[in-house]
Amino acid sequence: MEILNLISLFSALLTLVYALLVISFIRGWHKLVYFKSGNTILNTKVSIIVAARDEEDNIGKTITDLTAQNYPKHLTEIIIIDDHSTDKTAEIVLSYADKNVKLIKLNEDKALNSYKKKAIQTAIGTCSGDLIITTDADCRMGEKWLSTIVALYEEKDYKMISSPVGYFQEKSLFEQLQSLEFLYLIGLGASTIGNKKPSTCNGANLAYEKATFYEVGGFTGIDDLASGDDELLLHKIAAKYPDNIGFLKNRDAIVYTHAKENLNSFIQQRKRWASKSTRYKNKGIIILGVFVWIFNLSILANFTAGLFLPGFLTITFYQLLVKIILEGLFLWDVTSFSKRRSLLVFVPFLSILHILYIIFIGVAGNSGKYNWKGRMVK
Repeated sequence: MEILNLISLFSALLTLVYALLVISFIRGWHKLVYFKSGNTILNTKVSIIVAARDEEDNIGKTITDLTAQNYPKHLTEIIIIDDHSTDKTAEIVLSYADKNVKLIKLNEDKALNSYKKKAIQTAIGTCSGDLIITTDADCRMGEKWLSTIVALYEEKDYKMISSPVGYFQEKSLFEQLQSLEFLYLIGLGASTIGNKKPSTCNGANLAYEKATFYEVGGFTGIDDLASGDDELLLHKIAAKYPDNIGFLKNRDAIVYTHAKENLNSFIQQRKRWASKSTRYKNKGIIILGVFVWIFNLSILANFTAGLFLPGFLTITFYQLLVKIILEGLFLWDVTSFSKRRSLLVFVPFLSILHILYIIFIGVAGNSGKYNWKGRMVK
């Protein structure tokens, strides 16, 4: 009985800290004011950079959206970097040459671990824009996307702007669950920026000054890791300019992409994302990640013990109750912003399933290699 009491106390402490953590996310999200620009005359020269590898099914749609932006054409530069594609990606990009879409072919003789960072850095080295905006070759966006980003940049003078990303056109329950979980991640990144403690962002919708990129040394020091062209760069810029990172809370700025179709692709993607944590210089973010992992492990451990000692099931129940309610409240706000409230029906199931995911990916993402665009990297 004494052991049960000690474990109950420890579990209660973990749950309390986790509750305070999620409440801080909710507060951070609410600190972000919905952006409405009053500036109708924008004059920043922008370079949109897209790294593409074997994207013949998607790149045409992305370029069509990029060339349809309502931003002045003479201030817009679109650069697509072909990362050793084996399909018709380059040919499709060349077909848009009359719309001032530039193609750069990445020609690396020696094997790299981070082709994407090399592609982006190569493009930045040749671009003419003062503001760099990166997105992915399978993304879609509305015509006000670019002008909304630039409007925030000119109004607030941020060094880096993280903008929202969402999944769309889901074809299965698995993809809908991914959409809800991904909204949690995007909301989490936004809330940490709202709390002036930036931790995460997504390269599918990221803007930063070219001068600032060079000022912090670009990808130097993180170029040996396959992933991290977004988060690790965010940490470098935030270390120098902690108060000059912004999140663009505006629906016109949302970039849309697709969820993974199967479990293996999903796991490979999340192993890639989790692998970046080994290079975080901000120890606070690492401690936060370890705590979340321990909290989820404690729920699984209490449930397992409860199969033999029913008292542990009561502990598990209360931990799950707090987790589901608070995560649901956070997602209520984020799904309201993204107009995806219908996904909230999956919150209880996702919160439980997420326990196993966090425990697994916390180990798998920090060990071994993963497949990315047909390459085994680490």
